[in-house]
Amino acid sequence: MASHQIENGSRSISTASSTVSSLESEKAAYEFLAQTPIKSTDAHLVEFSEAMRTVAKALRKVAEGKASAQAEAAEWKRKYELEMTLKEQSKIKGCGSYISNDLDKLASPLTLETSASDQLGCCGKHGICSHEVLQDEVPGPIPRPNHKMVGRKASFKLSWGCNGDKNGQHKHDFVSFEKGDITTAERSNKQILLKWESPAQTVLFITKPNSNSVRVLCAEMIRWLKEHRNINIVVEPRVSKELLTEDSYYNFIQTWDNDEEIKLLHTKVDLIVTLGGDGTVLWAASLFKGPVPPVVAFSLGSLGFMTPFLSEQYRECLDNVLKGPFSITLRNRLQCHVIRDAAKDELVTEEPILVLNEVTIDRGISSYLTYLECYCDSSFVTCVQGDGLIISTTSGSTAYSLAAGGSMVHPQVPGILFTPICPHSLSFRPLILPEYVTLRVQVPYNSRGAAWASFDGKDRKQLLPGDALICSISPWPVPTACQVDSTNDFLRSIHEGLHWNLRKSQSFDGPRD
Repeated sequence: MASHQIENGSRSISTASSTVSSLESEKAAYEFLAQTPIKSTDAHLVEFSEAMRTVAKALRKVAEGKASAQAEAAEWKRKYELEMTLKEQSKIKGCGSYISNDLDKLASPLTLETSASDQLGCCGKHGICSHEVLQDEVPGPIPRPNHKMVGRKASFKLSWGCNGDKNGQHKHDFVSFEKGDITTAERSNKQILLKWESPAQTVLFITKPNSNSVRVLCAEMIRWLKEHRNINIVVEPRVSKELLTEDSYYNFIQTWDNDEEIKLLHTKVDLIVTLGGDGTVLWAASLFKGPVPPVVAFSLGSLGFMTPFLSEQYRECLDNVLKGPFSITLRNRLQCHVIRDAAKDELVTEEPILVLNEVTIDRGISSYLTYLECYCDSSFVTCVQGDGLIISTTSGSTAYSLAAGGSMVHPQVPGILFTPICPHSLSFRPLILPEYVTLRVQVPYNSRGAAWASFDGKDRKQLLPGDALICSISPWPVPTACQVDSTNDFLRSIHEGLHWNLRKSQSFDGPRD
């Protein structure tokens, strides 16, 4: 016991001595730190720690930004998948979902007939046959002025070949049919011909407003079609009022009263005749949100890239078209959706807009550069900094896109033009993308100002930071009749309208080899 107490006492004494020595060491350390050279070193350490804190803050901001970008990308992916789902559903349902309900009220009864050759899957002849042909049960009489538009629809088939020459090719997937309406399924590198399988019975006239010469020509053409062809005539309400004011002879013409009847125009009209320039063709196409009947465009404007027919020869032109077959150009349209950032749970917050030429996103009256983020399907394309961006169809390649430096493209080339407007970069060149892609143009949250979108030069809409515009090719093209064929008409239009590559020839008296 005594020995243990002695050991414990010695241990406590040693512990106390070690504590005293540590205190003395700490005191010596503080005294050492208080010296001048260490103060300078300490100042450098403080500066270094401040710099490390700044770096940590920057890294934290980067991490937060990355997390926010990933969350935003996930949200856009969800919206895009929802859009694809809605698009697939619309392809399945089409316009027939609402037509089937309204035709019983507004149209005469229609029946579907399938020929024996169609039941076998192929007619065995050159061309593409529709498997469903709309015909009337009972041909109705000529309607009185107060009657609604007749429910007649002429059937037709499309084939391809150089000026009608048969080449032995036969495909059913080139153009698909839905109750007699045109929708592209696959492209061909040959000219497209339209041949009537039953006579055209109803013609819609679309005219340029505020023009006395156009009004006189319209009245003359309507009278000739009625007297020589017994064609049912449909005109715009404005034109109907003008014609009936001038002469009661035109009491047989028909028109529409509301937007619901406009939605059903494609089920009544076999042919569209436009009197004016390219703007009149754009207006005629804008009336149809779904299928578009064939368009015969007469040139009465200053520039005509889509108006190949001369008004002085309207009798011969209309006779050839009504008799058929004739060449057509299938002009693609862009289907545009404006998505607002405020609508988090909805994909489409506004009605889709169809454009035949282009959609333009610009800076409007803002003095700041337009700042746009562009995506193609799920791939990032670029950030646009400049005056704006043009997303154009190939039919619109000779319009605003051409003025901004884009290329001229044949209207039947399947593609979408991506053209910047005065970009703040010398290396930003225009692109031509395939027609099956979906483009998304978004105004980022850090943009200095808003952007403005216009569709074929009208329906201007503001895009705030966070808003986006989604563009894809519509399944419903605009078929325009050709004077010769699509290539001949296109080359003639750029030669005569733009005077493309016209110059004086070299003289023959120069140096020779």
